[in-house]
Amino acid sequence: MTLDDLRVFVAVCEAQSLSAVAREMSCSQSAVSQHVKRLERETGLVLLERRPRGVVPTRAGQILRRAAAEGLAGLDAALRQLDDLRRGRGGTVRIATGATTVRHFMAAGVAAFRDRHPDVTLQFQTANSSRRCLEAVHAHDADLAWVTIGPPVDGIEQRPSYRMPWVLAVRADAPLARRESVALADLAGTRHIELPEQSTSRGHLAGHLERQGVRLESTTSVADWDTALLLAELGLGHAVLPALPGWTRNPRSDVRLVPIPELPPLEAGWAARSWDALSPLAVEFAGTVLAHLPPAA
Repeated sequence: MTLDDLRVFVAVCEAQSLSAVAREMSCSQSAVSQHVKRLERETGLVLLERRPRGVVPTRAGQILRRAAAEGLAGLDAALRQLDDLRRGRGGTVRIATGATTVRHFMAAGVAAFRDRHPDVTLQFQTANSSRRCLEAVHAHDADLAWVTIGPPVDGIEQRPSYRMPWVLAVRADAPLARRESVALADLAGTRHIELPEQSTSRGHLAGHLERQGVRLESTTSVADWDTALLLAELGLGHAVLPALPGWTRNPRSDVRLVPIPELPPLEAGWAARSWDALSPLAVEFAGTVLAHLPPAA
């Protein structure tokens, strides 16, 4: 059973004539009949009833015609979308992101891409961790994911693209806010606002602190980096955070971002199942975002 068999069978059912379909296809009536006979051999059922003035589908033929017509319509639509993607005329790019990714990393890139491709749909799927984003890519629910780069994942390509130094977010009136930088030892005894549970950034930070023998006392935890920054500004604790692009500080702000040089930078970037298998539009979108990334804070 082939797609051609099904296409010919649906056409015969609609025209109720083998000869009419043969003329439309510029082939012999026997060739059209062979497509139908192949389907009948594979199903073990008679699919067409021959009548003096043409053919009509049997009950079995009606079932197959209905299912085939629906399936072929969906397939044809998918093939048109694939052709649009190949030609860059339209289509959809599906992106899995963290809660703050679009605002901090993608805003300018999205605007530039939209200007060039107004007919392309950008479909964002928000996840609460890089692990969830990678799962979406692995399950084919997303073409791309912007993630904090972590350990290798089977079946996923991760491309580090952006380095974020760690900073201490602290109220401007706190003693540590007056420092040019802080050491890990300076963090001992501070009230720590924990990063999102299960997040890659929290895992990176915990690993570095453990190797240095530094233990932080946590006062609260948050679901995203922006909330941690806000709580630090409100004086509810100190937050050790990656310096995100766009975190330009207002001189009159109540929070300061003090570098922590002992912590190696955190890396972020794109992830995909296979970069070579991405559509041209997805590759262009990824490149556009990177080209428009603002400098780190």
